Amino acid sequence: MPNPIADLLARATALRDQGRLDEAAALYRQAAARDPKAAEPHHHLGWILARQGDLAGAEAAYRKALALSPGAPASAAALGALLLGQGRHAEGFALYDARHAIGRMAKPPLPFPEWQGEDLAGKRLLIWPEQGFGDQIQFARFAPILQTRGADVTLICLPPLARLFEASLPVRVLAAAGAVDFPDPDYWVMTCSIAGRMGLALDAIPGAPYLRAPGPPPALPPGFRVGLMAAGNPSHPNDANRSLPAAEAARLAAQLPGAVIDLRPEQTGAKDFADTADLIAGLDLVVTVDTSVAHLAGAMGKPCFVMLSAVDTDWRWLRDRPDSPWYPSARLYRQEAPGAWAGVVDRVAADAAVFANGRR
Repeated sequence: MPNPIADLLARATALRDQGRLDEAAALYRQAAARDPKAAEPHHHLGWILARQGDLAGAEAAYRKALALSPGAPASAAALGALLLGQGRHAEGFALYDARHAIGRMAKPPLPFPEWQGEDLAGKRLLIWPEQGFGDQIQFARFAPILQTRGADVTLICLPPLARLFEASLPVRVLAAAGAVDFPDPDYWVMTCSIAGRMGLALDAIPGAPYLRAPGPPPALPPGFRVGLMAAGNPSHPNDANRSLPAAEAARLAAQLPGAVIDLRPEQTGAKDFADTADLIAGLDLVVTVDTSVAHLAGAMGKPCFVMLSAVDTDWRWLRDRPDSPWYPSARLYRQEAPGAWAGVVDRVAADAAVFANGRR
């Protein structure tokens, strides 16, 4: 027997995947009206409204989905990210924890208590890695802070970060490669959950630089030097939106002042993030899309222009502001509309020229 709700949802999803968001939203609303107990239409409607910039509408849709399906991890995590993008940390981080009920973000089966914010004086704390390089760089700032609270901190990270973290952070650093032997902890915590467990408010984010290059900079051209990262990892789910098209990347490289150094590892020969940090230390400015280089430059306190897509902007860059409390040395350049990179490139090139003149 035909299921009219399933048919509406299938048609709406097809339209959504074609980028016909208004039409898809209309069908999701029809599905919600036909089945008032169904949570799925509200969840998908929330995704569309968030992408269109209707944050209040998206929040209402996600909350409706959660009211109809309490604890649904996809809706909870999506609402959490939406709130975090508005700086609403208390509820945002609590909801964002639902990401661990989604398969690829599952927690490890560690036989120790998970840290929920308890006093750490005299305790051993294990920080477990999750998500990408940028996430681990962003939250590594908290490892030494927890150490100053009396914890014996062990930080596990992806191998390309290990040498950089070992040189920068006064904690035990272990690379997540094969079987990892670590001291049995009193507590453990996922990397991206630390700020929430600390009850961190937006205005209390520790923004001082916390990573440094372990070695001297390699030989670089004289004069003003700018590093350019125009594309991220192509396997990232939002890479088609966050990376510059080849033509715009070439146009930006031609307009930037001074010597332009392509920061892609295949161009620099960098074996890990420590090598890239050595290179960044010798630059005057970094210009990058939203990828791990933005986090690395920001964590080092290097002046950094970050170019942001209007589509699925990551929550950590917040909304409608040109600066970042996470990285005070960063300046944010946002698309005015999806795919509108030309204006971003023009503004970045003009501001880089002004910045270079101020440095000469």
